[in-house]
Amino acid sequence: MVAHFADWVAEAHDLSFQLDAPGFRDALRDSDGKPVGEERVWPLLDGFFETEMHRQNIVPGAAEALAALADAADIVILTNIGDEYQANRVEQLERFDIRHRVLCNRGGKGRPVLELIEAMRPSAAVFVDDLAVHHQSVAAHAPQVWRLHMIAEPKLAGSTPPAPEAHARIDHWDEALPWIRARLAEGPALP
Repeated sequence: MVAHFADWVAEAHDLSFQLDAPGFRDALRDSDGKPVGEERVWPLLDGFFETEMHRQNIVPGAAEALAALADAADIVILTNIGDEYQANRVEQLERFDIRHRVLCNRGGKGRPVLELIEAMRPSAAVFVDDLAVHHQSVAAHAPQVWRLHMIAEPKLAGSTPPAPEAHARIDHWDEALPWIRARLAEGPALP
């Protein structure tokens, strides 16, 4: 998503997105190179989700890996967008033959993951995300969940360190699939 968002803010808003910036807020810059104010970040993201989701393409291997995992696991896609974009996200994923439950969330993902664990009561669970802040949140709220840090965007993967709260860092679905299967077979992560 990040590369598509970067292209869009450049075209539509004359902003640059510094892929190597330490945080999302600092990554957006105006034409003078100054960081865009925090108050503009969510409206820009909302604008992207409202009109530009079609720009996003599938991560190589994602549909195949999710289909393989669906034989033995309940898959829930927890996406950090507002509820008003849930139908758009479902439609977008279905274009790539990804048909799983989609939940929207703003902010840390730890509490929603804990709520899912409490409701579904799985024998084991794996959380996959590209942002370290979400791994930290899940570690704090649901430490029994295995955490896989995956950055499928090649422009970001090389310059982003592994999330300290993740159990592993794997950036390709073909390598992640056996790791996920092994964790599901192993049972809950030890806090």
